Amino acid sequence: MLGAVPPSLFPSFFLGGFECSAHRRPSGRRVDVIDATRHDHFAADDYARLRAAGLLGARDGLRWPLIERRPGQFDFASAEAQVQAARDAGVQVIWDLLHYGVPDHVDVFAPDFPARFARYARACATFLGEAAQASPVHPPTPVWLCPINELSFFAWAGGEVGYLSPFGQARGARLKRALVRAVIAGMDAVRDVLPTARFLHAEPLIHVAPDPQRPEDAPGAQAMHDAQFEALDMLLGRLNPELGGHPRYLDVIGANFYPYNQWHHHTQHEQRAVLPPEHPGYRPLSALLTELHARYGRPLLVAETGAEDDARAPWLRRVASEALLARAQGVPVHGVCLYPVVNHPGWDDDRHCHNGLWDYPDTDGYRPVDAPLLAALRDAQVQEATQRPVAADRSPEALPTVTPDAPVAAQRAASVHAPQPDAADAEALVRWLLAGPPLDVADRVRTTSGDRGAG
Repeated sequence: MLGAVPPSLFPSFFLGGFECSAHRRPSGRRVDVIDATRHDHFAADDYARLRAAGLLGARDGLRWPLIERRPGQFDFASAEAQVQAARDAGVQVIWDLLHYGVPDHVDVFAPDFPARFARYARACATFLGEAAQASPVHPPTPVWLCPINELSFFAWAGGEVGYLSPFGQARGARLKRALVRAVIAGMDAVRDVLPTARFLHAEPLIHVAPDPQRPEDAPGAQAMHDAQFEALDMLLGRLNPELGGHPRYLDVIGANFYPYNQWHHHTQHEQRAVLPPEHPGYRPLSALLTELHARYGRPLLVAETGAEDDARAPWLRRVASEALLARAQGVPVHGVCLYPVVNHPGWDDDRHCHNGLWDYPDTDGYRPVDAPLLAALRDAQVQEATQRPVAADRSPEALPTVTPDAPVAAQRAASVHAPQPDAADAEALVRWLLAGPPLDVADRVRTTSGDRGAG
């Protein structure tokens, strides 16, 4: 029997995520995806689009390398447009504090790294807390933070195989412990400033199976599979309790899930075989979410999911259906975040990754929409709405009714209590997003800094 659907932690079940990596490449060049996609420049337009598409929640990022250019000196000018735009659009944001990139004067292996991260986290909490107090929403919603994105992947890529800065080799376990200490110290610092702050712990959700042709790899496959839980177990205090873990440090668990997250184990990483969804060894997302909740008993969010090119729409349909199935079976899945929501340059080669709902912007901020992915999103929203029970006093996941001629200001002011749009409303929204009408210039809060390349 299907269980009752719990109230959502977010104003809509489907969210949009802005890729915000800011790490250095081996060449020394720093990646800055927010700048490359011009999200900081066109933040008001981007958040207006999210709201128009019924995405009333989002993931976005604060760029530590830009905020603390000199030790102990914090300048949030680089984040003001994003914070203001989200507030004006009425979109609830989960802010990443560290998405792989640290300032050049910060050493993640140094003993003082947790304290330095905590000092930065406290400054972020103060900045975001003041912004929340200025919000027209009363009472203000809690400030949501993701302290460090994907501790497990960061530790592997930055400490074990030298793919991400700081390009460590065979030091992944050490880096993972350092990151856990930093998260604990950062959460304590944030709670000193914002006792009601909520936290997302976004980690890859994977399934590693032994290759039937190599049964001797079974122990290695199991060890690799179980490694995905180490960081969360450390935060909880189950593993390496000397790090200071405790149940109070584990809030909402984010499951980052992509088409390549299931594979046959191989001792040589580059030779592992990814399992496609049609493979008999592939495990449904609903089953993985059920097991994740059984292990930790925490609310869940599919915090990142997406595919490239023509795979985008069918992948979202699959993930949405699986997440909603898990929710209907009683697993507290509170949302699915389409990640990224705008196309961006590849980390390694600046290639144009067609993995978002919207493309690079033109000089006026208009981003072409991917029509099949938009249609898949609308279908998923309808599927979610039909599953959700009607509440007598509030319906936070309801989608705003938008017509093709609706001005952006009206879209931003649309109540989250708006009724679910019927088929005609949905078709009108699709036409509006595809047509890309000019936005009201007076409604934009931004400055023009000239054209910047998307790479």
